[in-house]
This record gives sequence, structure tokens and C-alpha cells, in this order.
Amino acid sequence: MVQGAEAANTKPQGQAEAPPSSGRNDGMTQEQLLQAYEDMLLIRRFEEKAGQLYGMGLIGGFCHLYIGQEAVVVGMQMCLKPGDQVITSYRDHGHMLATGMESRGVMAELTGRSGGYSKGKGGSMHMFSREKGFYGGHGIVGAQVSIGAGLAFANMYRDDGSVCLTYYGDGAANQGQVFESYNLAALMKLPVVFIIENNKYGMGTSAERASASKNRSQDGAPWGIPGEQVDGMDVQAVKAAGERAVAHCREGNGPYILEMKTYRYRGHSMSDPAKYRTREEVQQMREQHDPIETIRKILLENGTEESKIKTVDDGIKTVVADAAEFAQTSPEPDEKELWTDILVEAR
Repeated sequence: MVQGAEAANTKPQGQAEAPPSSGRNDGMTQEQLLQAYEDMLLIRRFEEKAGQLYGMGLIGGFCHLYIGQEAVVVGMQMCLKPGDQVITSYRDHGHMLATGMESRGVMAELTGRSGGYSKGKGGSMHMFSREKGFYGGHGIVGAQVSIGAGLAFANMYRDDGSVCLTYYGDGAANQGQVFESYNLAALMKLPVVFIIENNKYGMGTSAERASASKNRSQDGAPWGIPGEQVDGMDVQAVKAAGERAVAHCREGNGPYILEMKTYRYRGHSMSDPAKYRTREEVQQMREQHDPIETIRKILLENGTEESKIKTVDDGIKTVVADAAEFAQTSPEPDEKELWTDILVEAR
């Protein structure tokens, strides 16, 4: 396994890299590529619909869309097994769908309905599913990183071989609790993969201006944590790096850091006009690095019939339309729900 600085020099560097070559199939079968295409397309279409519902006033509060970053969660999810956990920040809809949470329940939570995963009380940033191993989106910047380390500690304590994927953004990577988590994870050899989704911008500031670290994958170097940069717009590259990182953790070697060089097409949230970057920059990313279109081309060039891909497209449209309908017709929470899920009795 290539670790440390050597890994950083041998991995794709994200946005500056050329898109995957024509017909490329790096360790993924056609079936896996088609599944990745379907999973990424579901996230893309779901988020587009969520944006529409927000514009119609049907979703309140904050809403952070994942459009453009789909390859990261889909590729990483392909590396997991039952019992592994996922925890992330407030840009979390894609992570939920990737873990297998139902589109209906996620969309209904966005609209504050009782059919949502948090009974309509959590909204966009606070949904959970222990059944799917999803331990929440979290609204406090960087707070989930310490919780992810805690989940990994539980895995180590139970000695069950499980791994926790802990996602956070380039902005959160500057928070103090992140480095405290690195220290504890390295000290106790916790099975946690720290995944930095570096989409180049915080709320409105370029990562280049916000951090002196130009290679976030090496942020764990003082504690001896290996890491690598990955082209987060390429689901095949993500899966390959994810398999290395997860295996490292599962073998008892401690934590691993993956810096995913990715890109969000929309603003930081729905209220962000994103005037800190040019239209040309966004368009270039869409045209040259789109993770979904890249896989679609590879599928076609490797022999998948257009009709098969269209069937997938049509199926996704149906699922998302159904989710949107359910989210608008599911009843609002009963007033009694104001008093539930507040306290937990110790046993």
C-alpha cells in the first residue's frame, strides 16, 4: 500500500486532471458501472427536485444540495459491508440515498412531514437511520468528525471489524475538533476513514484563501495517519481509493484520510448566489468532469445498450416523482410530537 507523501504524488489531483479516457474501465464491471450510474443519477435527480420544491416554498430552513459531488458517496459506499457506518455534515441528502435510505422518507423530511426519517422535525440537516448505518447529517461545522471517531471507538471496543466513514468539507477541515479526532484516532488505532470533500469553496471563500494546507490528505501526518488525494469526480478512482482506505482500517492499522477533490455545481446553500466564482468555471466542470456523464459514456462505449440506460433514467424519474408526491401529501407532524424524542431514559 502506498502511504503518506508518496500516495499524494501518485493519485489524481482532482479538478486539474483530465476526465477519464474513452472506454476506461478501472476494476469495475459493466454491472458495477451501471449500478454506480443509477445511484449517482438518483442523487442528482433527487437534489434537482429538492431545489424545485425549495423554490416553491415547500422546503423551509437551510437546504444544501449535493449536485456535482455524487461520485464521492457512491464510490465509497461500494467499499462497505453491513455493520459499517456513515456520518456526515449538513450536505447530506446524497449520503442518505447512497446508504439505501428511501427517497420518500428523505424528501418528506425536507418538507417537514410525519413520513420523514425524523418525523418532520429534523429537516434537511438532521436525519438518521441506524438500520442503514447512517448516523446523521450534522448542522454544526465539523462536529460530526468527533462523533465519527466515537463510532469507530465503539467498533474497536466491540472488535466487530466495522469501519466508520466520516465525511466533512474543506471548511470543516480547519476546525480544532478535527485535529483532536486525528490525535485520538491515531493514538487508539481507530477504524475510521476521514473523508474530506474538498469542493474548492467554503460558504463563499476559496479553499486556497482559507487554508495554508495545500494537501489536506497530509493533515494527519503529525500523527502518522496515511492519506491520499483522489479525483472525486471519478467514481472508479473513488472506489479504488476507498477500498485501500477501508482495508487499512479493517486490518487494524488505524485511521486513513482521503481528500476527495470534487466540485459542487450549485451554491453553498439555496440562498447562495455563488458570485465568488465564474459561470465559465462551473460550465467547464460540467462539460469536462461530470461524474454521471463520464460513466454514461463509458457504459455506451463498452457495449451497454442505449435502451438499457434509458430504462434506468426513466426508473429514476418515477422514483423521484413519487418521492415528491409523498413529501407533499404526507401529513404534518401531530402537535404531540413536540414532546417526543427529547429525553432518553437511562437503563
